[in-house]
Amino acid sequence: MATDHKSILVPPKRANTDYPLIDSDPHLRRVFGYARPSDYAVGGGMAAASPLAFWVMERVSPSHVGRGGFAPVMRLATAIGLIGGLHVVYQRSCNRFYGFTENSREADMDMKEMVDKVKKGESLYGTSKVSSYLQGVAARNSRYSELFIHVLPWFNLVNHDQHGVDTAKYYQQAERELEAERLKQASS
Repeated sequence: MATDHKSILVPPKRANTDYPLIDSDPHLRRVFGYARPSDYAVGGGMAAASPLAFWVMERVSPSHVGRGGFAPVMRLATAIGLIGGLHVVYQRSCNRFYGFTENSREADMDMKEMVDKVKKGESLYGTSKVSSYLQGVAARNSRYSELFIHVLPWFNLVNHDQHGVDTAKYYQQAERELEAERLKQASS
């Protein structure tokens, strides 16, 4: 029995989205650094929901756990709320990096940040102390990991160069800006 190798489907490494992909594996610092104030507002509201809901439930139907029983459970509800709030901020910001939601502000921030790094001669995504093999392993393990973060919390904490975008656009934009600066200085 012969197998037809052409029928094997390998899914693309890039999702088909309505908005441009900024980064398929953003570093944790970039995710929180690019988050919008509205993300923090929604995350703060979600963080407050857990202890508030627990407090309301305790007022409506007291548990009568005795002296000192309310405080530890309230601390637990607050911790759960904070973790949930951070999760919401991370998720909303990552969705913009992936191009799932409107991301023009983040695309502009990314272009400016990367062009500035090109002009300074720095590495686009930072330098890493781990080998290139381990950088590849980290990239493969954390690419689009936010989509499954509610089951398995997994974040990109490694600087690597595998982000699913063509970095030539940053170098081309840097060349255009440097050329415009040279022309401006020459005409002065």
